This record gives sequence, structure tokens and C-alpha cells, in this order.
Amino acid sequence: MWPFRKRRKAPASLPGHLRARYDAAQTTVENARHWAMADGLSADAAMTPDVRRTLRNRARYEVANNSYAKGMVLTVSGDCVGTGPRLQLLSEDDATNRLVEQSFAEWALEVNLAQKLRTMRMAKSTDGEAFAVLVHNPNRKHPIKLDIHLVEAEQVSTPVTAINRPDVVDGIELDASGNPRAYHLLQEHPGEFGVGPALVTSRRIPATAMIHWFRADRPGQHRGVPEITPALPLFAQLRRYTLAVLGAAETAADFAAVLYTDAPANGEATPVEPLDVIELEKRMATTLPDGWKLGQVKAEQPGTSYAEFKREILSEIGRCLQVPVNVVTGDSSRHNYASGRLDHQQYHRSLRIEQAHLGCVVMDRIFSAWIAEAALLNMFAVLRSDGGLKNQWFFDGREHVDPAKEANAQATRLASNTTTLAYEYARQGKDWEAELRQRAKERQFMKELGLTEDEAVTPDPEEEDEDAQQRSAA
Repeated sequence: MWPFRKRRKAPASLPGHLRARYDAAQTTVENARHWAMADGLSADAAMTPDVRRTLRNRARYEVANNSYAKGMVLTVSGDCVGTGPRLQLLSEDDATNRLVEQSFAEWALEVNLAQKLRTMRMAKSTDGEAFAVLVHNPNRKHPIKLDIHLVEAEQVSTPVTAINRPDVVDGIELDASGNPRAYHLLQEHPGEFGVGPALVTSRRIPATAMIHWFRADRPGQHRGVPEITPALPLFAQLRRYTLAVLGAAETAADFAAVLYTDAPANGEATPVEPLDVIELEKRMATTLPDGWKLGQVKAEQPGTSYAEFKREILSEIGRCLQVPVNVVTGDSSRHNYASGRLDHQQYHRSLRIEQAHLGCVVMDRIFSAWIAEAALLNMFAVLRSDGGLKNQWFFDGREHVDPAKEANAQATRLASNTTTLAYEYARQGKDWEAELRQRAKERQFMKELGLTEDEAVTPDPEEEDEDAQQRSAA
């Protein structure tokens, strides 16, 4: 028998029925209404098609009509994708690497890959997910006819013939291991004019030809919800507050004056018709009835707390996309050099995570299909013997606020062997081999022309510190 330990006796000073408990697990009169909507549904049960449709429509409406929402989505999309990811192969054949990289860059320009990726990132923020079908497009000028066709989230839906199938979850057909096996794509958008539910037909797309990009917030989640979902009520509050302030200011400005009297109700003031309207002209003197005074309505809007309240709401809105408030508002006037950099560090870290996810889920799938078609065309015969191609993706770098200070720090890191040229160039979104090759060509050409490079002048660190302190003080 398993040896059980003896139970300790409770101290005499404590009652025997005492149990430890969590305050947040208690339901009281004060918090009952707040926790009324909490449920224990699974990820797919909580994100039903109707729920996602409502959130998606409201998010699209807000992004289309709110300049802050539109600007935030555009900023995140532009910062994440930029001018498009660039391929670097890591095989042993440098010549073939350069040939493949150049050919892929030409194909990406031909199919407008960067713009499609930015659209997918915007759809991921607004719709919660982005879908792209790998198709064959014979009209492309590039030898590789692979193309990317973007579809909206509504078009991936369970057809009528598969509604009761347990292996189909909202348009996604799963295998025995729970992995996507196929996607059911509607031929027409259900919101198209003249297209009714009975007229929409679907086709089955293999999972190898479909790219599904979304952020899974819960285990077992198969579809995405808009990333700005937590901010939708805040956008509504911001809109209502702005309209209320504007309406109050307009009301105060529309009324020129009001007549009032200090006399009692049965006093000796001359009777005046209630709510009567008197038109007053500019620069005109007039007389008033006996016992009445002329008072102008004070314009007390916008209030002194309007700007602060608006900034706090925008700061809370930006948290769902991990965007700092100075990026949401496009205004860094309240930041100094140190706080601005500190706020951007977390934002840039989230962008690197997003770019890694983009490279893994989207770009690797695209490149695998691209290189497979290239192998069928016998374009790069040397690469066919490599069981798999190792590659990495470079995105646009971010400019430093103080380029001179960053260059000195970079030189110090290289001199102390705490970094590499590959890493430093990667931070700028560049391929170190291509940059060094270009630099060698420039130096060789300068040598042929008899030109010499001037030695770099290293600034005094004390002067740099003084300049930084002056900028912070300013």
C-alpha cells in the first residue's frame, strides 16, 4: 500500500472549517454584473461564425471611419512588411545563391508581393486572419508562373454539404491529427450584390495551396478574430466623447444671448413671451424690457481635460497591437529622447516577432512552392540535389534617432568581437555578403581612379554625452 503521510492538525487558534480562497473567484453583488458574460466555452465555440462576422464588420467599419484606427493599422502593416522581405540562401554555392535570390526578387516584383503582404497584415489586424491561395498565372512575364490570390475571411466557410461533419471546423477540413487538410472556399463573396446564400458554391482547396495567417490566442483555435477587438468599445467611447465636446461647443457658439430676470415670478418685470426668438444684428444697440437683463452663454467647451482624456484612450487602444501612444497619435512632442527610445523598444520587439511569424507561415510556404516550380523548369539544376534549402528573410531596417552615436557603438561592438557583420547588416535589413561584395567593388574602383578614403574621425565621448544631455533637456 502506498504510504500516506499523517495529516497535520490545524492550530488550535484557527477554526477547522477555514479554507483558502481567491477573491477574484467570489461572486458578489458588486461584481456579478461585471462577470456575467464570462463563460467556459472552447476556442472554436466562443469564436463562432456569427461572432466573428459581427466583430469583423464592426472592425472594418471603425477602420474605415476612424482616422486613428486606420493610421494604426497602416503603420503596423508598413512597419512589419516594409518594402517586402528579401531572400538569402545559405547553400555552399555562392553563385547559385545569388542567381536564385535575384530571380526571386524579380518574381516578387512581378507579382507585387510586398503590397499583397501589406494587405494581408492589414486584414490580420482588421479581420483577424488573412488567406492567400497559391495559383498558376500564365500571364506573368517571369518564367515561374506562380502567383498569390488573396481572399477574404468570409469566403472560407463550411458548405451546406459538410455542416454536420465533425472534421470540418468553419471551412477548415482537419485530418486525424488535427492538422488542416483542405479549405472550403466559396466561389463568390457572400456579400456581393445579387449573390444569395443559395447561389454561393464552394470548391475544395488542398492545404498545400492555401496560406492561412492568424494569431492563435488559445490552444485549439482554428480561426482568428480581429486584433483590434479589445479596442472597439474604446473607439466608440472616443467617438462619442469627441462628438459630445463638439456638440457642446457648437451649442454655446450658436446662441448669441439669453434674456433673464432677477425679479420674482409675480414681480414687476414687463411680461415677455417664453422661448421667444429675437434676432440681433452685429454692432447694434438695443433696449430691453423693464426688469430684464441680457446675458451671453459661456462657451466652456472643449474642457481642459479633453486632450488628456483623448490621449489616455488612445494609449489604451494602442496596447492591443503593442503600439506606443506616440505612434498611434503621430506626435512625440511629450517625449524626450530616452522615453521615446524606451517606448519603441517594446514595439520593435513585437515587430520582430511578427516578422518571424510572417517568414515562417507565409514566406517559407511561398518560397517552397516557388522553388518547386523552378525545379520542374530545370532553372537551377545545382539545387535539385540539396535535400532542403536553408534560407532566411531580411526585412527593412530601422533608422536610429542618433546615427553618429549608433555608428560608434557599432564600431565598438565589432572591435570587441561582441557582434558580427552579418548581425549588424541584418539589423539594417541588408545581406552582409552582398554589401561587402559591393564595398569591395567600390574600393577597387576608387583605387583605379586614384582616390583614397579619408580616415573616419572618432568624436569625443564627453562631447557626445553633452549633446545627448542638451537634446534631453530640450
